[in-house]
Amino acid sequence: MKRRLALPALALAMLMSAVSPVLAVEEADRLFMVGEHALADRFFPVARRTLERFVAQYPGDARQPRALLMLGKARVALNDPQAALDAIRRAQSGLTSPAETQEAMFWQAEALFRLRRFGEARAAYDEIVRTDAAGPLAPDAVYGVGLSQLELKRAEPAVTAFREFLSTWPDHALAPAVTLQLARALVEARHAPDALTLLAAFAATYPGSPKIADAQFLAGWVKFNNGDPRGGLANLKEFVTANPTHGQTPAARRLIAQWSAKYGDRDEMLESYKALLDQEPPTADALYEAAQIAARLARAKDQDTAWKKLHAQFPDHPLTRQLARDLANAAFKHKRWKDASALGQIAAQSEEAPVRAEGLLTVGESELQLGRFPQAAKAFEAVGAIADVEADPRYRALAGLGLAREQQREWKAALAAYEIVADRSPDATLRDWARARVAAVKGQLKKSSNGAPATPKPGKRASNRS
Repeated sequence: MKRRLALPALALAMLMSAVSPVLAVEEADRLFMVGEHALADRFFPVARRTLERFVAQYPGDARQPRALLMLGKARVALNDPQAALDAIRRAQSGLTSPAETQEAMFWQAEALFRLRRFGEARAAYDEIVRTDAAGPLAPDAVYGVGLSQLELKRAEPAVTAFREFLSTWPDHALAPAVTLQLARALVEARHAPDALTLLAAFAATYPGSPKIADAQFLAGWVKFNNGDPRGGLANLKEFVTANPTHGQTPAARRLIAQWSAKYGDRDEMLESYKALLDQEPPTADALYEAAQIAARLARAKDQDTAWKKLHAQFPDHPLTRQLARDLANAAFKHKRWKDASALGQIAAQSEEAPVRAEGLLTVGESELQLGRFPQAAKAFEAVGAIADVEADPRYRALAGLGLAREQQREWKAALAAYEIVADRSPDATLRDWARARVAAVKGQLKKSSNGAPATPKPGKRASNRS
C-alpha cells in the first residue's frame, strides 16, 4: 500500500511549490530541484523549460554549471543537439569534480554525434576512455567510438571497438545492441561469414532480448546481399511472418519483392504483390514495388489497383510522381491520349527535374494528339523553364512547341522553335526533321494568304516515341 501511495520525485517537487509561502523553498532552489528531478524521471520537456529559467534568472548561482550540464542532457534527449552542445560547453569551464567533467565530455560527444560531426565525437569518446577506462561512462564511450568509426566508414576500427566492448563488459545492458553493430561492421569489413556466425548465436547468447528480431532480420539481409539470396529470402519470410509490425518488416518485404521480381516464378511474384499491396501500415515504397511487379506480370488491373492506392494515400510522394510518369508513357504508347495527359500532369508536379520534364513532355505530346494546341504549347514551354533540363527533353519540347504553333498558324513562333532544334539538337534524326519543318514554314510565310498550308498533322512525331 505504501508503494502505491508514493509520489514520483517530480510530482513531489511540484507539490512543494504549491504550499504556503512559509514552507516554500527559495525560487532558485525550487527551479533547480524541479529541473533535476524532472530529468531523473525523464520528463525532458519539463526539465528543459525549468532549467532554462534557472540558467537565465540566476547566472551567478554556484549551481549554474551543473544546471547547464543537465540542460544539455535534456536538449540531447529532445533532439536539439546544437543547443545541447552550447549548454554543455558553457558548463565545462565551471565544473570541478572529475566525475562531472567526464559526464560533460560524454554528453558533448553525444551531441556531436547527433550533429553528424563524427570525427569530433569519436575524439571526445576516446578521451573519456583514455582518462578513465574503468569509470562508469567507459562502456558507453567505447560503444560511441565504434558507432562513430562505423559512420566514418572505418569498418575495421569499428570492429575493434565493438569487440573490445564485448570482451570487457559481456553482461552489460548494451551488449545485445553492440553485438548487432559488430555484425554490421563485420559486413562492412567484408567478413560476412563472421557476421552470420555471430547472428546465428544471438538468441542463445541473449535469450529474451527484444533485439532478437533485429538479429533475425539482419541475418536474412546479410545472406541476401552476400551470396545466398535464397537462404536470405527464407530468413526474411520467417522474420516477416513472426514480426508483422516490426520496424524492419517493410524493408524485409521490399527485399522479398525485389528478389521475386527478378528471380521468382509467377506464383512467387504474385505472392509478393499481394503482401506489398496489403502491407499495414501501407508505405509508398511497398505500393510502388507492387505496381512494378504487376507491370512485369502484364496484369494491368493489378497495376491500376496499386497505382490508385499509392495515389490516394501518398499523393505528394516522389514515387507517386515516378509511377505516374511510367504510366503516362505506357498510356501514350497505347494511344490513350487523355489518360496520358492526366497522368503526365501528375508526374509534372515532381520536384525531380527529369520526372517533371518527362511528365510535361507527355502532356504536350498528348494534347497535340487531342488537337488542344494552346494546352500543348503551354506544356512544352514549361519544359524549357526547368533549370538544367537535359538536351533530349529540351529539344523534343522545342520541336513539339513548333508543331503546336504551326497548328495555330503562328508561323514566326513555329519557325523560331524549329530553327533552334535544327541548329543545336544533338539528335541527328530530330535535326533533319526540324530542317524540313523550317523549309516548310519559310515557304508558308512566302505564300499568299490563299496558299495551301504546310502544317503537318500532329501524328507525325517530333520525337523518338513509338
